[in-house]
Amino acid sequence: MNIALDMMGGDFAPEELVKGIRDYMSDNPPATVSLIGDEQKLLPLLAQYKIPAKTYRLIPSTEVIEMHEHPLKALKGKPNSSISVGFHLLSTGKVDAFISAGNTGAMLIGSLYTIKPIEGILRPTIGTIVPMENGATGLLLDVGANADCKAEHLNQFATLGSLYAKNILGIEKPRVGLINIGEEEGKGNVLAQAAYPLLKENNQIHFIGNVEGRDVFLDHADVLVCEGFTGNVILKLAESLHGIMERQNVHTEYFDRFNFEDYGGTPVLGVNKPVIIGHGISRAKAYKNMLLLAQKMIETQLLEKMALSFKA
Repeated sequence: MNIALDMMGGDFAPEELVKGIRDYMSDNPPATVSLIGDEQKLLPLLAQYKIPAKTYRLIPSTEVIEMHEHPLKALKGKPNSSISVGFHLLSTGKVDAFISAGNTGAMLIGSLYTIKPIEGILRPTIGTIVPMENGATGLLLDVGANADCKAEHLNQFATLGSLYAKNILGIEKPRVGLINIGEEEGKGNVLAQAAYPLLKENNQIHFIGNVEGRDVFLDHADVLVCEGFTGNVILKLAESLHGIMERQNVHTEYFDRFNFEDYGGTPVLGVNKPVIIGHGISRAKAYKNMLLLAQKMIETQLLEKMALSFKA
């Protein structure tokens, strides 16, 4: 098992990545890592943090896609960037997963056009972990990859989310809820009204109906489905609340679970190989958890199971 990391992406690269790798390797994992980046910057840090040479291989890259750059133009114009090299390694089977906290748009475009969607998938999606008040954990998707959707997209998100919840979160029979403005069937906008019957008829999921905004964090559903515009608003609101609590120096067991670093990064669901997008402000803990997530996605054969679910 080999997991590739973009060592140059993110606000605190590359030192925080090296620290995250050190923490990951401390548990003697079954994976080795391919580190993509500037050798002159990486080698002193790898020595400083005592990363055993046998646990990694260094893949030189001379370019970086910056956060402000146009994703498609940058991918085409910087073939030797750490993100471009990572996708080349993944698409050619030289690594089993790819992680980056760099340019999110470039990661999404690379996933779509280099790794490509699983056959039958109309649009891949990204999700985020939802901490429930009672200690349970759910999944919200989409959270920004698809601002505008059709009902068929939401139906596929529900299937992908259910497989993720079962294989990664360990929920045996995930309950799927449709984010809406009321509980009753027939509520909502045109998209929600069209998606409801498709979800109801989907025999690959356990659909429980509509879920209102006030119920998102109350363990009413394990998989919460919506288009990326609504999902991103919910995600950013949750991040804001966590930030306010930290600035007010208020710490509770529940709100501490909103710390994104506990979950690592966001997997792109619906593409052929594991791709994980990290937050730009990720530090060592987040990188360790991204590596653990990639490892689990590979070990559970999650993407193979997703491909089987959409096989005609």
